[in-house]
Amino acid sequence: MGSGRYDVIVVGGGHAGAEAAWAAARLGAATALVTFDTLAIGRPSCNPAIGGIGKGQIVREVDALGGLMGLVTDETGIQFRVLNRRKGPAVWAPRAQIDSDAYPAALRRRLEHCPDLEIIEGGAEALLAEDASASQHGRRVAGVVLADGRRLTASALVITAGTFLRGLMHTGEQRTPGGRVGEAAANGLSDSLESLGVRLGRLKTGTPPRIARDTIDYSTLAEQHGDPEPVPMSAMTDRLSVEQVPCWLTATNASMHDLIRANLERAPLFTGQISSRGPRYCPSIEDKVVRFPDKASHQLFLEPEGRNSERIYLNGLSTSLPADTQERLVASIPGLDRARIVQWGYAIEYDFIPPEQIDAALMVKCLRGLFSAGQINGTSGYEEAAGQGLVAGINAARFVAGREPVVLGRGDAYIGVMIDDLVTRGVTEPYRMFTSRAEHRMHLRIDNADSRLTRLGREVGLVDDARWERFREKEARRERLREALRRLRCEGRTLSEWLRRPDEDGRRFVGMFAELRPLAADLDAWASVLVEVKYAGYLERQRRLMAQAEALEQRPIPSDFNYGHVKHLRREARERWEAVRPRSVGQAARVSGIHPTDVSILLVQLAAHARADN
Repeated sequence: MGSGRYDVIVVGGGHAGAEAAWAAARLGAATALVTFDTLAIGRPSCNPAIGGIGKGQIVREVDALGGLMGLVTDETGIQFRVLNRRKGPAVWAPRAQIDSDAYPAALRRRLEHCPDLEIIEGGAEALLAEDASASQHGRRVAGVVLADGRRLTASALVITAGTFLRGLMHTGEQRTPGGRVGEAAANGLSDSLESLGVRLGRLKTGTPPRIARDTIDYSTLAEQHGDPEPVPMSAMTDRLSVEQVPCWLTATNASMHDLIRANLERAPLFTGQISSRGPRYCPSIEDKVVRFPDKASHQLFLEPEGRNSERIYLNGLSTSLPADTQERLVASIPGLDRARIVQWGYAIEYDFIPPEQIDAALMVKCLRGLFSAGQINGTSGYEEAAGQGLVAGINAARFVAGREPVVLGRGDAYIGVMIDDLVTRGVTEPYRMFTSRAEHRMHLRIDNADSRLTRLGREVGLVDDARWERFREKEARRERLREALRRLRCEGRTLSEWLRRPDEDGRRFVGMFAELRPLAADLDAWASVLVEVKYAGYLERQRRLMAQAEALEQRPIPSDFNYGHVKHLRREARERWEAVRPRSVGQAARVSGIHPTDVSILLVQLAAHARADN
């Protein structure tokens, strides 16, 4: 490498770009990762945490496929918790506070030592593409031009630009071009994408102020500690012996809400200065106060940005109000009356690719070889970006090698749910993953991510020998445990029968049967098999539903199918299907605005189409 010619070029060094570059290079593609600043690779732009509800499931899936996020989180985490423990296992979710300086350093170190990967500092200014007449299959990407004039050529390109495409930051009336505080925006790339036929939209997100650790009165705050027995993110981590750092809880109050209302005429969200849509499930504090006028307070979390960092992230106080107003807001919060702000909160607007323009492999439909992942596809969050990045990197490498893409289905992974939602339904605001988005969430649990995906990761080529052997050993322990629970009896019942009782956790049997002790020592295997036994009936019903859904997924729609020739089809259905170009009847049924009768008409037409072909 180093000649300017690569198989795959990844533009952007955030969480999507890091996973994409790692995947492509590990699959043998000569890969370049282009980023403004090597030291900023994987830098947390917003909260210093990985995981959470829906998000923790994605991290486990990235790890099971052979990605990096879980490993790096375990290495640099400072507090670990599993959320929703009081609820059912379908919604258990690991979350970790990370050290915001250590995380990018650890991630960068892995990338720097990855064979077939070169990291190039620079800004991507324009895309290179073959002439439209060069290929009968449509126009194809050819590389990228950097701001300093360097031309890098490749057969596949992955764009993971985050919030940098024509990024514009807002703090009150002040507007600053940039993709992140202190970092420049990428403007030329937007023009280049549009010139090649890619339609762009505009979205908004935001971040709260950071405050100095030593200016907080902790005596008035409630501490929030990690789990006594921290659970790792990665299946490659045996146990976590890290000393955990606490977070603290406080809340807004009525006087603060009055202050916000008194300054709404200076809030970019309400003056028309910001016109794009922000994330509904992570609104700014001024948006919360306006939308929920009867709510007397909103909880706030004080999260350290690192073990030794002076900065505290004020989670829950995202804002774009002017700096002088932010100062007064923070001072009105219990425990923060003398707090010093070390970074103002801000909102940021940026360009994105409305994701109906990409396919399930994350390739842009109008330009072969161009893949996109992360916030450029309309998502929000590090975890969503990492999941897309891994899939885009895998498929970019497979595209170069002339192999079929890897497509994750809704029954395979939360990553599959997310990508299907994006490419089938599109977005009108930044997309955030929740467990409620997955119809098969009892199957898509954190404890079985490796059982669902590690074989695929091995087939693809991302799972190395060490991970594969560990997985096989764990699967063998799971099977021995299942067999023992079916065979061993207590008071005339098998242990499996006992475990189906709601109040039975099975730990008493470990003391009764010696052969269970080594098997139960693997807490992940024990938890996974316990869930399988307790929820066997529910899981079997879910498997039947998944099989029914898969039958529709196996009904392909020809890529050149003409919806205009389908009689009695509603105009809205025709327009939506023409825009999305669903690959199967199952996907067609999930497109926004489609009715069951539209699907019935489509099935009749497809049957007639098949008879005519025969």
